Amino acid sequence: MAAMETDTAQLTLESLPTDPLLLILSFLDYRDLINCCYVSRRLSQLSSHDPLWRRHCKKYWLISEEEKTQKNQCWKSLFIDTYSDVGRYIDHYAAIKKAWDDLKKYLEPRCPRMVLSLKEGAREEDLDAVEAQIGCKLPDDYRCSYRIHNGQKLVVPGLLGSMALSNHYRSEDLLDVDTAAGGFQQRQGLKYCLPLTFCIHTGLSQYIAVEAAEGRNKNEVFYQCPVSRTCATFTDWFTSYVKNVVSGGFPIIRDQIFRYVHDPECVATTGDITVSVSTSFLPELSSVHPPHYFFTYRIRIEMSKDALPEKACQLDSRYWRITNAKGDVEEVQGPGVVGEFPIISPGRVYEYTSCTTFSTTSGYMEGYYTFHFLYFKDKIFNVAIPRFHMACPTFRVSIARLGYLMTSVTVTPILETIT
Repeated sequence: MAAMETDTAQLTLESLPTDPLLLILSFLDYRDLINCCYVSRRLSQLSSHDPLWRRHCKKYWLISEEEKTQKNQCWKSLFIDTYSDVGRYIDHYAAIKKAWDDLKKYLEPRCPRMVLSLKEGAREEDLDAVEAQIGCKLPDDYRCSYRIHNGQKLVVPGLLGSMALSNHYRSEDLLDVDTAAGGFQQRQGLKYCLPLTFCIHTGLSQYIAVEAAEGRNKNEVFYQCPVSRTCATFTDWFTSYVKNVVSGGFPIIRDQIFRYVHDPECVATTGDITVSVSTSFLPELSSVHPPHYFFTYRIRIEMSKDALPEKACQLDSRYWRITNAKGDVEEVQGPGVVGEFPIISPGRVYEYTSCTTFSTTSGYMEGYYTFHFLYFKDKIFNVAIPRFHMACPTFRVSIARLGYLMTSVTVTPILETIT
């Protein structure tokens, strides 16, 4: 019994083997690892073991092995230096930095001018000066993003997407922080709102609410439209947009990002011809009173490259069956599409854009195209257009804009039941 007590007394932290202790330390977060430095000399030495900091550098700062080699620093020094610079954003930095890295990597070969338009990151003192100018604190995730890139030069096309119709064009630039501060709003309807984007063609902006006011939540991102979809935070807004871009969800056409949403199931094949549809809701052309919800759709018509040459054909006419949320049906029939009569041959793709409006917040369209074969002109056939649904997302109506006593209400897609 005495021998056992003697053995136990000799088992101290200093006498424990190094490898098990390093294994235990490898499970600690950076805060706990730093605290270990103050426990004992032994733990202080072990917690400075450089490989322990590799995981934290990658997790919080996304520092690669290549960057470490270029900077010629140990992992712990890299962590401490980066923390000294952007440590206040440690809860946001990895998600926002990854979004920026993914976006630039995807756009560089596709939209190089857009990437070149990005500005270098702002300094902490620049962001502090903007806070002093507007009299409000900026959200930390917003500040974090602007430390990486301080918006972009006012160019076309803009980083935050485009939309083009015959008589309407929108392309949104990401504003730098000084320009944004100049557009800070205190007026009714946009109180305590800072512009994030700007379209030089329409004057349209997306805003972030830096304070809760007029029914808006703090940090909420929204359009300055009567019908405006919202995002809860800057991070949600930015990362969800980037995800849509880099996944191919938003197509790139003529060096521009078009914010069409494609449902993979919204595809119909008739013989050798496949028709697919992407849609987009345009808040800036929509209204609640009177109810007018504007949608645009982009249709892709493609003939299989394996089709026989004699299958080449020309589109003669279109037929649409349009149904709104109340079940009201409208039928439209006419020659060609958007004034054209495209010829489709093996491997060829034809795409066009059109639009429609509903008096309800949702509806759907379906129909068919009528073609004739080029080599057998008397032989006609129909090609199905898949049913595609268009729904206005949950949005916020600014009652301040409409002159009511209440400041705002949240409206859901059942709005059509409200008169």
